[in-house]
Amino acid sequence: MDKKKAGIAIIGDRDSVLVAKAVGLAVFDESNSERASKLIHRLARENYKVIFLTEPLYNGCSEAISKYKTETFPAIIPIPDSHGASGVAMAQIKANVEKAIGTDILFAEEG
Repeated sequence: MDKKKAGIAIIGDRDSVLVAKAVGLAVFDESNSERASKLIHRLARENYKVIFLTEPLYNGCSEAISKYKTETFPAIIPIPDSHGASGVAMAQIKANVEKAIGTDILFAEEG
């Protein structure tokens, strides 16, 4: 499978992203937020549609990510790294659902 045609990339530390290579994703071993931000911009220019980013990098690349929040592509999605989830990914899903439908239907407390 041609990785560029797939249009899906994953950026993070080696232990977290290496397994994605087996399913044909474009894998980028990076743990520095500044370099990851530059990589996000490059992948966007290369027309990647989806960029998965480990949660620690997601936190450190907020400026680069904010540039694409209002764009259709690339969708930048936080994922847990090899050390486990920090809650960033779930918080982002919650925010996106609230933005899309105007209310929190996923995590609303029952009362």
